[in-house]
Amino acid sequence: MNIGREKETPMNTVAEAPTMPSTAGDLRHRRHTLNANPAFLDRCGIALQSGLEWAVARVSPLGDPHIYESRQFPWVPEIEREWMAIREELETVMRFRDQMPSFQDILKEVGPIQSDNNWKTFFLAGIGMDCGENRRRCPETVRLLGKIPGLTTAFFSILSPGKHIPAHRGAWNGILRFHLGLMVPEPRERVRIRIGNDFYSWREGEGLIFDDTFNHEVWNDTSGYRVVLFVDFARPLYQPFHWLNLRLLRFGALAPFLREAGEKQKRWQDAFWKKRTG
Repeated sequence: MNIGREKETPMNTVAEAPTMPSTAGDLRHRRHTLNANPAFLDRCGIALQSGLEWAVARVSPLGDPHIYESRQFPWVPEIEREWMAIREELETVMRFRDQMPSFQDILKEVGPIQSDNNWKTFFLAGIGMDCGENRRRCPETVRLLGKIPGLTTAFFSILSPGKHIPAHRGAWNGILRFHLGLMVPEPRERVRIRIGNDFYSWREGEGLIFDDTFNHEVWNDTSGYRVVLFVDFARPLYQPFHWLNLRLLRFGALAPFLREAGEKQKRWQDAFWKKRTG
């Protein structure tokens, strides 16, 4: 379903991009391609999700683009101005990169797109998660995260050299995603994300906001580590829909898969820092 959206081209679009997979034509509803003959219940689920996403798009004051203008969010310049404070704390925790959990070690639902150890996470916030020990090591980052209204998830997202994250889409367009470039190896054009039909290369100290329910894909075709501050936050909606969306996101803490992720994060965090504090 295409909700009358116009494609936007971000400032950092890569001129010479790799050929897109054939599944990238429909920018949002990738679940239709997972099974050529989906079962009746699957079709019902797709139809329900499509209807809910259509409704969310209709009550969004910022429209329904795949990539947003950062100036539409007053807190973005505040965080960008102090990005080096976050970078300094990242450099400290990067010493332990090899001991950090891979994304699927925390959230098993990531398994279909991530099965190696080349996408590491250092969680600072998450629905139903206790990230207290990690947060104590990154006080400036936590302070700046406090400027983001409706924040639900935050972590350092660390991609190893040569890492590729295949095409996928998020589950709910009631959230938006913010990436703040922290470590971007050269050549920068080879560290990129495709969102819909547009490509973007991160810049250190600059933010990117996008709707992750649009099909997207990531490459790090360099010999260095790419790190962004990865944040999910509640999408701005007209009232009372914004209030309802916040309630729904908080209710998500009761979901079994999020409870499991929270327990895994807590076990890793406690064991990891206990070793280092004696």
